[in-house]
Amino acid sequence: MGETINAGIAMMKVLEDWDVQQVYGIPGGSINSTMEALRVEKEKIDYIQVRHEEVGAFAATAHAKLTGKIGVCFGSAGPGATHLFNGLYDAQMDHVPVLALIGQVGTGDMNWDSFQEMNENPMFADVSVYNRTVMTAESLPHVVDEAIRRAYKENGVAVVTIPNDLGKQEISTDFWSSGHSYVQPLLPEPNEQLIGQALELIKQAKRPIIFAGIGVKGATEELISLSKHLKLPVVMSSISKGTIPDDFEANMGSAYRVATKPGNETLEAADLIVMIGADFPFGRTKNLFKSQVKFIQIDIDAAKIGKRHNVDVPLLSDAKKAMKQLVAQSDEITHRRFYDACVANMKNWRAYLQQLADKTTEPLEVGSVFKQINRIATGNDVFAVDVGDVTMNSLRFLNMNPNQKFTTSALFATMGYGIGAAIAGKLTYPERQVFNLAGDGAFAMVMQDVLTQVKEKLPIINVIFSNENFGFIKDEQEDEKQKFYGVDLQGADFAMIANGMGATGISVKTHQELIAAFDKAVVADGPVVIDVKIRANRPLPAEDLQLDPATNSATEIVEFKRRYEAEALQPISVYLNEFEVE
Repeated sequence: MGETINAGIAMMKVLEDWDVQQVYGIPGGSINSTMEALRVEKEKIDYIQVRHEEVGAFAATAHAKLTGKIGVCFGSAGPGATHLFNGLYDAQMDHVPVLALIGQVGTGDMNWDSFQEMNENPMFADVSVYNRTVMTAESLPHVVDEAIRRAYKENGVAVVTIPNDLGKQEISTDFWSSGHSYVQPLLPEPNEQLIGQALELIKQAKRPIIFAGIGVKGATEELISLSKHLKLPVVMSSISKGTIPDDFEANMGSAYRVATKPGNETLEAADLIVMIGADFPFGRTKNLFKSQVKFIQIDIDAAKIGKRHNVDVPLLSDAKKAMKQLVAQSDEITHRRFYDACVANMKNWRAYLQQLADKTTEPLEVGSVFKQINRIATGNDVFAVDVGDVTMNSLRFLNMNPNQKFTTSALFATMGYGIGAAIAGKLTYPERQVFNLAGDGAFAMVMQDVLTQVKEKLPIINVIFSNENFGFIKDEQEDEKQKFYGVDLQGADFAMIANGMGATGISVKTHQELIAAFDKAVVADGPVVIDVKIRANRPLPAEDLQLDPATNSATEIVEFKRRYEAEALQPISVYLNEFEVE
């Protein structure tokens, strides 16, 4: 055979060639050969010991979302493997590359119903774009290399199951890896004829808008330029927050429920939607797209074009290239009444949010907490946002710019995402300030991994919005006219628990304590858990507004404004009339 190398170490060399920096997981008997290889290569790859494999999978997924590079996690046979599913499905549904290494009993014990042995290959079939069990030691580095290439190609999850004995064997050093030679695929150029057709539709429209999805990431200047040049208000998908500044006048925010008021109203009022790099399922499932609305759709994936709605002009193109061409081949529109109305509507909404953020009443309000987060933000922060009311409130109250990063569990919407995402954020961007924003329900699911933050000495600011409710679900029960059941939570002193784990725990009940807590968090040299006890108020339901006399009674409007402290909030119809929009 000539010169040899341990197969598990060869696998690590493949990961190194693909520029993998961290691997997340928990050791187990069926994955010990991988653990030994990680020990040998510890100077080149950081093994991050999480306290639950689910958190490791979230961290790997968040790494991929934040960087575009593959995230790697592992789990041992049986329970270690099954614990990965939440994070892997999050990666699948948000279309990011993740590699999951799965332990398996040794080949001699397979098919004997051995301890923790499971037929793992079919388990991972649905979540993965590539799913293989390694059959020989010689093929181990090849299968892992192939898995990573497939994960990148398909923007999905690749799963490699490794019988433990194979990673211990010696193989020839003539294996190879393709990481160093990987080339990003060329993105399609826009068709000039179709660009012309798109511009003609925009010219004819009275109320054209942009709906921008994750495909506009990295195209901040082009998106703002297109919006200004053709006077198109911009509605964003939630996961795209921060792509353009929140203070850009035409940024209407997001739509449907995890949304802003202007985002929904702008979408409802549109007669033409320029859909750019977005896959918005609520457009169909919640009937948010009117049948008479025309669509221009720009996407690099032909399978996405026409998936959610009829398309009048299909542009298979890189978003940045298409937006540049739309600007270059058109005359600037200096004035559009609908644009002006939307800008005025957004100013009214921002004034409402500021009113809520400025409150100093006690019990504390959620807006007051976000005011402090915005106060200490550095301008290049990472926000790892969990799922629930905290997602909606983060989209509304965080004042972000394109230098900051925002990550959440979007389509899978799994609670518990925040801690793992924050760990990945701080390890990936050690010089940045990193926040984990979570409700008390989500935090309690995964709070053991504050221990990981402590062990890795990660100065993450964990902000817990404690209202002793599954608020998001409670609101759904109200909307469905159910009696509240199963949505109340047992409270806890999360600050005391955090202190017991070696973090800095701070309990907050008053406005004075709130300000002091964030001042302390900024200078802490390790993880901080700020447990803020807030009032259990429902956020304003942007998907079910009761503000317009044309659709709501005077009694409904008065009650809606009273409940949500929205006396000065106006429906978009006020501004459509003011600017005489057709």
